[in-house]
Amino acid sequence: MNRRPLLSRYALVLLLSASRALAQTAEPRSASLPKPQMDGGMSLMQALRLRRSAREFSREKLSDQILSNLLWAAFGINRPETDGRTAPSAHNWQEIDVYVIMEGGLFRYVAKGHLLELVKAEDLRTQAGTQAFAQEAPVNLIYVSDKSKMGQAPENEKEIYAAADTGFIAENVYLYCASEGLATVVRASVDKAVLSKTLKLRPEQSIVLAQSVGYPKK
Repeated sequence: MNRRPLLSRYALVLLLSASRALAQTAEPRSASLPKPQMDGGMSLMQALRLRRSAREFSREKLSDQILSNLLWAAFGINRPETDGRTAPSAHNWQEIDVYVIMEGGLFRYVAKGHLLELVKAEDLRTQAGTQAFAQEAPVNLIYVSDKSKMGQAPENEKEIYAAADTGFIAENVYLYCASEGLATVVRASVDKAVLSKTLKLRPEQSIVLAQSVGYPKK
């Protein structure tokens, strides 16, 4: 009796079973966000009146919908036909990446597709800032510039453009938070060397600023 075909079939069954088990236990690499809500909120003048920085946060998590709206307001696509963004960028380089640090993990926001791409499935809020409130805020946004997208501009100009473009995004976050009753503060208090290693940044990438977001502490 030839046992080789039987053994081959048995090995195939084991391989398929192992593949299914791995697929069930592996972390998903990306997660789609709910469609951002384009209506509601307060008027621009009201949001400007209420815009402020806050450094005390409730531990209450943001809903998926609020997180979706927040990221779209920050640097989402508002003109799909041209991939235009909600914040301007010099020469339309779109060189700023928005990373999101939450209890559920570290993610990169992908505007095209409006989704979160998993970087690490760990609570890394201890690396989100050197101030204690960064560990309490449910969401910390990390703004990273990518000079490889900035053409042949001189290095000093790249620094200026990246800083200005980050400021536009951060102000969008401020205005959204004012409109929705959220607390936020933009800051430079980050151990950039440690966090850059965690983010697996390339030499041409660098952290510009961070911004904590959450509900006000009661």
